[in-house]
Amino acid sequence: MTDQNAELDVALDRVIEATRAHLAAVKAAAGRIDDDDVWQAYVDLNNASYAYDEKLLDAYGEVTPWDVEAIDPDEADRRFGQVSEDGAAAGADPYKQVVSVRQRRDYRVPSVSALLRVAETARRSSVPDDEDAGPVESVGEAVLELLQAGDGSLASLDVPELEPLDGLLTVTEVAEPLDLEAFDDADGSGPFAPVETDLLVGRLDEHPFMPDDDDDHDHDHDHAGHQH
Repeated sequence: MTDQNAELDVALDRVIEATRAHLAAVKAAAGRIDDDDVWQAYVDLNNASYAYDEKLLDAYGEVTPWDVEAIDPDEADRRFGQVSEDGAAAGADPYKQVVSVRQRRDYRVPSVSALLRVAETARRSSVPDDEDAGPVESVGEAVLELLQAGDGSLASLDVPELEPLDGLLTVTEVAEPLDLEAFDDADGSGPFAPVETDLLVGRLDEHPFMPDDDDDHDHDHDHAGHQH
């Protein structure tokens, strides 16, 4: 029994060490989702707890409140994508190409004055009370204001003052990532222009769904994929 007691003490110390390591990893991750160190510390703590529970059961017929099963670290890593089937770390297989997603959506403006008003409201909400927001003077400026208010998301343009027309989205593999410094600020086509080495993977055509009730301004979009 002396040897079993010694093994129990070692197993308990291992649980305590694993618990502290897990807590340290959680603190270091600071809420980051799917952190590798947290996951590895969790597996280590789980398996240390399982080992201690088994030794306690063998020695004294007692159990802990921890209802855990042993986790195979290698199998767990493969399941969570950290290690590939051949044992190589996922990060060791970089993809040499860059994936470029490009989108265009057109809109009709039913009422210029209504669009300018909603854009001015969005502008005022982002300007301190003691500053003059200034008027929104054009349709393009109004759309840009709405996009800025929505952090660049096209969802910020889903307003009754804009009627969506056809649009499209493309996925392209390119050799080099976008270099913003290579284009003038007034160049609106250069950053989107394909080059000879680009490979178009596919295209999604976007057709607006217009409700039967003209007073209902909520719009859905029908996506049709085209592979090339």
